Amino acid sequence: MSSRTLPLLFINLGGEMLYILDQRLRAQNIPADKAKKVMNDIITTMFNKKFLEELFKPQELYSKKALRTVFDRLAHASIMRLNQASMDKLYDLMTMAFKYQVLLCPRPKDILLVSFNHMDAIKDFVKDTPSILSQVDETYRQFFFNTNIGEFQLIRQTLLIFFQDMHIRVSIFLKDKVQNSNGRFVLPTSGPVPHGTQVPGLIRIFSCTGEEITRLKFNNGGNYTTALREGSFDIFGDRVTKLGTNMYSVSRPVETHMSGTSKNSAQHTKVSAAPNPLAKEELNLLARLMGGLEVQKPGNTDTDFRINLFATDEEEEEALISRPDELSYGVINIQATKDQQANAELAKIMGEFTESGDQSPSVSNKGDDLLAMMDGL
Repeated sequence: MSSRTLPLLFINLGGEMLYILDQRLRAQNIPADKAKKVMNDIITTMFNKKFLEELFKPQELYSKKALRTVFDRLAHASIMRLNQASMDKLYDLMTMAFKYQVLLCPRPKDILLVSFNHMDAIKDFVKDTPSILSQVDETYRQFFFNTNIGEFQLIRQTLLIFFQDMHIRVSIFLKDKVQNSNGRFVLPTSGPVPHGTQVPGLIRIFSCTGEEITRLKFNNGGNYTTALREGSFDIFGDRVTKLGTNMYSVSRPVETHMSGTSKNSAQHTKVSAAPNPLAKEELNLLARLMGGLEVQKPGNTDTDFRINLFATDEEEEEALISRPDELSYGVINIQATKDQQANAELAKIMGEFTESGDQSPSVSNKGDDLLAMMDGL
């Protein structure tokens, strides 16, 4: 597992989230000033300097539940509100889109180009706000350009392990015939080969002196073409690949469905009752990351509004009821305050992760430690 995967996962999922929210804000005819405020607030929070400093520190990739909690908080960093069913759908669309992009990356290093496509689009969202634009530009400089091929392969492997049990059917992918009815993606056997490689189909045999002796041809089983030019890894430039660009720029309805395979596997994949040895570290990660996330407090009915990722409220309610419990991400709500309610909430969370017979400090002390850490940010 690579310890440098988390920032790539966060930025790419965040980019997909912004694509979807931008599309829904336009589809629901939200006034331009409110829509701009939502996008600006979320992007400002997403590229907060202190937040990214924690994100780019080498660390293990944490659970889906922990990341979902961060994105739930991020999505509510402005005046927009999402019900649970819409948040579930938003997260499903984000994860399946990036999973598809990782699977189709010609080379492991091209995950960087996918990330830059997302960031280029994010910059376009805030092109009229120089202060936010500079935050995004600063993030480019934190990427690990000098990483070797082996490390990029490990990053790709880590991402695929994270996504391997996710098989949500997405209408766009189904219509484009790049996803099967069981939620699994169809990988192409045609198109350009990765940059720096040749079209398969030829075996060359050399002598011990390096002289070519003979050539043998074979059927490669596909319809491959020569590689395209390499995409630009500079702050500005042509990325060449379309992976990571906005697939919602053309108005088209997007639905998600749990595939039969996913439902069946979810029934057999019960949540382990054994304590997670990374639980404390996971909560510490959330405390550090979320300490820098300032969430707009609800209450101003004149400015707050709700976004629905479904066609109607009835569909949203039905989706919430019909979603299997096994597939719930179980979002943890952490409030970075010193009040008694937050302390009790953290104590309860820590209690759920505490091993029976554990001689570690009391649950309430653990909650106090986390609160102190968050207040220090």
